[in-house]
Amino acid sequence: MAVKKTEEKAAAVKAVAEKKVEEVKATAKKAAAATKTKAAAAKTTAKAKAETAKKTVKKAAAKKAPAKKAAAKDEIFVQFEGVADVSVAAVVEAAKADYKAKTGKAAKAVTVYVKPAEGVAYYTVAGKGGEDFKVEL
Repeated sequence: MAVKKTEEKAAAVKAVAEKKVEEVKATAKKAAAATKTKAAAAKTTAKAKAETAKKTVKKAAAKKAPAKKAAAKDEIFVQFEGVADVSVAAVVEAAKADYKAKTGKAAKAVTVYVKPAEGVAYYTVAGKGGEDFKVEL
């Protein structure tokens, strides 16, 4: 009889253990399902944020400031015999380029003296100049 009682107790313990295992498995399945749901929700949220960011970028690109019109620029030309019209701005730029070629330094402020009779323009930079500080017109 002792053997029978021991077997009955072992069967009862085994049944309780199996019931506990089933409960643990069910809890694990619920936890896994909850984790999957949270992961799916996180993916959805990330996708929504990405879409919102894309839309924001597209709207910002669409709202570019209108192109500004170039301001009207005054021009001065000098006319004299034997030489076509000469732009004063072009003479100033030529003087700056000539100065940089001769000295290797950029000219900040240039004073130009146009001599139409000679067909040249003399220039000074920072008050310094000379016979070789000239450009042909």
